Amino acid sequence: MIKAGIVGGTGYTGVELLRLLAQHSGVELTAITSRGEAGTKVADMFPSLRGAIGLNFSDPKDAPLSDCDVVFFATPNGIAMQQVAQLLDAGVKVIDLAADFRIKDVALWERWYGMTHVSPDLVAEAVYGLPEVNREQIRKARLVANPGCYPTATQLGFLPLVEAGCIDLGHLIADAKSGVSGAGRKAEIGILFSEAADNFKAYGVPGHRHLPEIRQGLARAAGKAEQQIGLTFVPHLTPMIRGIHATLYARITREEDFQVLFEQRYAAEPFVDVLPPKSHPETRSVRAANTCRIAVHRPQGGDTLVILSVIDNLVKGAAGQAVQNMNLMFGLDECSGLSQVPVLP
Repeated sequence: MIKAGIVGGTGYTGVELLRLLAQHSGVELTAITSRGEAGTKVADMFPSLRGAIGLNFSDPKDAPLSDCDVVFFATPNGIAMQQVAQLLDAGVKVIDLAADFRIKDVALWERWYGMTHVSPDLVAEAVYGLPEVNREQIRKARLVANPGCYPTATQLGFLPLVEAGCIDLGHLIADAKSGVSGAGRKAEIGILFSEAADNFKAYGVPGHRHLPEIRQGLARAAGKAEQQIGLTFVPHLTPMIRGIHATLYARITREEDFQVLFEQRYAAEPFVDVLPPKSHPETRSVRAANTCRIAVHRPQGGDTLVILSVIDNLVKGAAGQAVQNMNLMFGLDECSGLSQVPVLP
């Protein structure tokens, strides 16, 4: 039985981890931390977990994290990098759901995240936790950087084309939309119901923190320098709770059977579903599941491919992918605890 701890268990990502791990037959939850809610029963804050989790939130300084086999950080950016070294020294494996270890260029990370990285030596060691790319490295890792939600949907959508070298890497476009839960569980005017409902808007157009992460992943897949990846990434906020829909555009440079290319690339991937031609995946088709559904289109038979990629931002875009990575790190069936069928309606 894997003893698991969660640092920062009160946000949407944290409660999603709790939901998934509570259903995992190979995991025992031993610690869930929160400075502000220490002593509070988890099920009192999240009634959906009544009967599934009997633990209280504990203060991080008192939590037995060093006794865990794995610790998940579901914290804001900048927290994990301050605590990971001590846990690794104690033999604990770590999965960080924030961005502290995703970007290998530390100076670039510091520029985008506006803080000094206090554990730059661990950045080189951390394995980027996209199983569809780094499965074997994840199996051997003791520190995994769980990908962001937008980067997961975008990279999975572009990946077969980038690997095949059949598109113009200098002119990629990712037009992505996210539900409000992607902004986190906090009080902020822009995500209040009366602000976000019945509304639709772009944000972060001059530059979003997920841009360098996506560019890094695509460059590695292509075997190119990051400067050779010309990516325009525009995120949008949609009036729904869960889900990401990424509409991706790429100009064709070499003819392929693109449908077959995608089907073959993901044939062995348990959590990527390539839909039949002419399909239009919906966010509700993946709600609460660790699944990415992809459809390939070539409008009017022109020179531009349109790839549609949908995920649940809290599952395959965060907590579910983290559990998938944990399974790999501990030699379990990759699908353990992740067999949930999407919720409809």
